[in-house]
Amino acid sequence: MTSPVKFCQSCGMPLSQDPLGGGRNADGTRSDHFCSFCYLDGEFVDPGMTVHDMQNLCTEKLRDHGTWGPLAWLMTRNIPHLERWRSTA
Repeated sequence: MTSPVKFCQSCGMPLSQDPLGGGRNADGTRSDHFCSFCYLDGEFVDPGMTVHDMQNLCTEKLRDHGTWGPLAWLMTRNIPHLERWRSTA
């Protein structure tokens, strides 16, 4: 039995912190793998984004929310290993 995914497999955000409770699949069901900031209606919000773009965006958002710069950078280092990026990193 597999355990439920606890972090967005695109940006790494804890899914428990998603204000919409997760992204949405094309059929309207909740995605178990992606947050609503990354995935809506069965598609990635920004399909042209690269893994480095995502790391930069997440670092910026973390800093905007008061995370110390070097810690924000460190917190995004695992993004290339998430499901969305494994085949592109």
